[in-house]
Amino acid sequence: MANKGPSYGLSREVQSKIDKKYDPELEERLVHWIIAQCGDSVGKPQPGKQGFQQWLKDGCILCELINSLCKDSKPVKKIQSSPMAFKQMEQISQFLGAAERYGVTKSDMFQTVDLWEGKDLAAVQMTLLSLGSLAVTKDDGCYRGDPSWFHKKSQENKREFTEEQLKEGQNVIGLQMGTNKGASQAGTTGYGRPRQILNNK
Repeated sequence: MANKGPSYGLSREVQSKIDKKYDPELEERLVHWIIAQCGDSVGKPQPGKQGFQQWLKDGCILCELINSLCKDSKPVKKIQSSPMAFKQMEQISQFLGAAERYGVTKSDMFQTVDLWEGKDLAAVQMTLLSLGSLAVTKDDGCYRGDPSWFHKKSQENKREFTEEQLKEGQNVIGLQMGTNKGASQAGTTGYGRPRQILNNK
């Protein structure tokens, strides 16, 4: 993973925690989906985290993936494999930009170095998972593969109320505010009245 030496101390601890978040089962599901979505020409990675990273590292497969999810205009116009690091990173950035326009939220996005340097492949998995969920939810005929691989995202459910219904709602006391049924002041004593102490001798 990149040309970096081993990390020590705190850096190693942090990296170890990040590595533990990586899900091999999810990797398998994502690989199946990418092959179903893009076709057999994308090949298949070696099982494991490093194989997954090497497979996606140049950004070509990711760009093909986002293009296959769009009907008319392809968001990434030029996809070309290159051995040059900056070209590979540029392609990953193009994928991330297109994924954001597709609807993936910023908080679900990985950073280019997460994939290219293999710093956080769990974040890469989360981005692809979010992209797959969006594709299933949109249901526009572009998604290929088993819909059960991803959860559908919740969608907006707008309700329209008439003026009458809104006015009626203002007269209702919500139960979380308590109830005043059966309340009475019977048996209560006035405030400030001293307590009677009887001394039976």
